[in-house]
Amino acid sequence: MLKHILLVPVIFITFSINAQTTSYTKDSLQLRKIYNLTLTEGEAYNWLDYLSNNIGGRLSGSRNAQKAIDYTKAELEKIGLDSVWLQPVMVPKWTRGSREYSYIETAPGVTRDLNITALGGSVSTPAGGAKAEVIEVKGLEELKEIGQEKIKGKIVFYNRPMDPTKISTFEAYGGCVDQRYSGAEEAAKYGAIGVIVRSLSLKQDDYPHTGSMSYGNLSKDQRIPAAAISTNDANYISGMLKLTPDAKLYFKLNSEVHKDVESYNVIGEIKGSEYPDEIMVVGGHLDSWDLGDGAHDDGAGVVQSMEVLRLFKEMDYQPKRTIRVVLFMNEENGLRGGNKYAEVAKQKSEKHIFALESDAGGFTPRGFSFDADDAQFAQILGWQKLFKPYLIHYFEQGGSGADIGPLKQGDIVLAGLRPDSQRYFDHHHAATDTFDHVNKRELELGAATMTSLMYLIDQHGIKHINTEQKDKF
Repeated sequence: MLKHILLVPVIFITFSINAQTTSYTKDSLQLRKIYNLTLTEGEAYNWLDYLSNNIGGRLSGSRNAQKAIDYTKAELEKIGLDSVWLQPVMVPKWTRGSREYSYIETAPGVTRDLNITALGGSVSTPAGGAKAEVIEVKGLEELKEIGQEKIKGKIVFYNRPMDPTKISTFEAYGGCVDQRYSGAEEAAKYGAIGVIVRSLSLKQDDYPHTGSMSYGNLSKDQRIPAAAISTNDANYISGMLKLTPDAKLYFKLNSEVHKDVESYNVIGEIKGSEYPDEIMVVGGHLDSWDLGDGAHDDGAGVVQSMEVLRLFKEMDYQPKRTIRVVLFMNEENGLRGGNKYAEVAKQKSEKHIFALESDAGGFTPRGFSFDADDAQFAQILGWQKLFKPYLIHYFEQGGSGADIGPLKQGDIVLAGLRPDSQRYFDHHHAATDTFDHVNKRELELGAATMTSLMYLIDQHGIKHINTEQKDKF
């Protein structure tokens, strides 16, 4: 009798190990199928080619943004999803106007042209432009130290570069983006007539990088024009000011802020066969800045997300849970699309269990970051070895994506695709963010990696979703 009793746990353990081995083998074979199909019959690169070269830059509220909405909706319908629809959202509209112009004057009649671009949301300069002496600072905190007396009537030059010692370029970006976003608001409080900001890039070149900025609570009459200058010109001005402190800078912007307009998130879904009320989202943002064609930011994320659902249809894979692709509008200068999607989901009491975003470029995928609790992250780490054959090992707890962030509540897990970041800010928000800088294979590897994670979540669920789900783990 004792012998039989002792055999029970042994049999149970053996059964458990065999079940885990069977599951691992099945998952491994499915991932291999996903990667093979993506790398041989992928559509993401073709979609990106059209978005970039036939439509181009897609500023929120622009004609090109609407063209991108129409195109991606039509392509999703071709895939044969269960449903495709547009979700209305009011978005800000800002136009750049005619090309900006700037120079620095070191003596009467002695000038050197500068490469500048208006920051998104900036007001224009006066019709004749703005010209004044320049005062250089390394950050917002220096304004208070210098004081209004020395700043009033001048142009503030923010010149804090991205930290090259940071291996994560996103960390380096985060360390100085405040001067671009809030620089004009803060300088205006001290009487500055305008600001120029060093482009947020580690590359030394002549391409200025735009990006969103805010005036906070400043009244319209207090707002001052704001522009970014290239890294080469930032270095030149900094060196020149040491030799000629009274040098003057001239710049002319022709930008305009308009009333909000209606736009759309583009949404498509495959209904779940077992848990249709559990929704999984994959997405990127459809809008982009206008200097380039938005290939990396975020055309890549858009087409990779579309590819996830196309691959499932191509493989004849019927998900257990509802899988939804969301192409968000207005991430760059307002996050209206992400906020609207979360708002509607809450109104409908929809149950989102997982959301994955791609918004870090179409470079070689390295892994994911997860906004998840310890138990959820431990579960996800168990799948890390499945990605090892594809050299994808980076699984980090913390962080996801801007557009899916508003969905965060309860037990939902948010994730962000993490490609290699070393080249991303060479192109980010600049005229060099173009299709020719996207590698087809790298883009497709990212799409396959996203599809693989969505498959694993769909197959195995997420811990702590509900009592029934907890019992499965």
